[in-house]
Amino acid sequence: MSLQTTEDGRLRHLLTLEGLPRATLVALLDRAQAFIDGEGAADPRTALAGVAACTLFFEPSTRTRLSFQRAAQRLGADVLAFDASTSSTSKGETALDTFRNIEAMGVRGFIVRHREDGAAAMLAASAQPGTAVVNAGDGRSAHPTQGLLDVLSLRQAKGADFGALKVAVVGDIRHSRVARSELHALRALGIGEIRACGPASLLPDDATLAGCSVGGDLDAALDGVDAVFMLRLQRERMEEGLVPSLEAYHRDYGLTAARLRRAAPDAVILHPGPMNRGVEISDEVADGPQSLVLRQVANGVAVRMAVLEALLA
Repeated sequence: MSLQTTEDGRLRHLLTLEGLPRATLVALLDRAQAFIDGEGAADPRTALAGVAACTLFFEPSTRTRLSFQRAAQRLGADVLAFDASTSSTSKGETALDTFRNIEAMGVRGFIVRHREDGAAAMLAASAQPGTAVVNAGDGRSAHPTQGLLDVLSLRQAKGADFGALKVAVVGDIRHSRVARSELHALRALGIGEIRACGPASLLPDDATLAGCSVGGDLDAALDGVDAVFMLRLQRERMEEGLVPSLEAYHRDYGLTAARLRRAAPDAVILHPGPMNRGVEISDEVADGPQSLVLRQVANGVAVRMAVLEALLA
């Protein structure tokens, strides 16, 4: 039995997509799509009635925090919003003590974002029976619900047969927990081809890119692809000097309308946000007809509803 699952294979926590079977991912995607389509006889607002959930964020967030809060509210949960800047962590309280104290108040669901790798798993290992932890992004490790909403957006645009698709993952992969979760999801769903592209200084030196074709030529990576996953240049997580300048990065790895013409005519563009406009992506692409950026945000609410329901209902 893993920390994430029970002996019968049911999810207890969602910490990473790595190692989760395809059937589990597909079930979550199907449930999210059902929420979007309004299917099912039961009123979703009763699913978590009386259940308390806390967004336990130790890092800044806009989309993820509000999306989880919206998802929990739509399921009828009582939502507590934790703000590290005004909490006792500023007085030296540890994340684990914070977690245990809030859990003692009867909170059953924790959506955790933390700057340290493994923080969500550490809290999950200390959780009482019946308490569930969702990793909303820890260090460089994982951001599982972002990976799920990205592949849901891709499935809506291109269909469920991922084996026929070629995708490019472009940019700062080394520092991206989103990229790691996207890659786990794409592999589990049987994607046909993954091309990883970025400057050598921003490519990971571990097993993250196993099975990918890897290169530093963006024009070559874009040739004929069906989808492009653009990544934010994460300046807050990197040492100085990994890129010569923002202008040089945009010149070599920024996605512009001219570059996008190398992809398939109906290629779609995804970006997890926040976007550095004029750095990794141009305005005309970010706001263009092939962009799925706002659909990703909308899908995030449904995906997080599916995850919270699976863990807490």
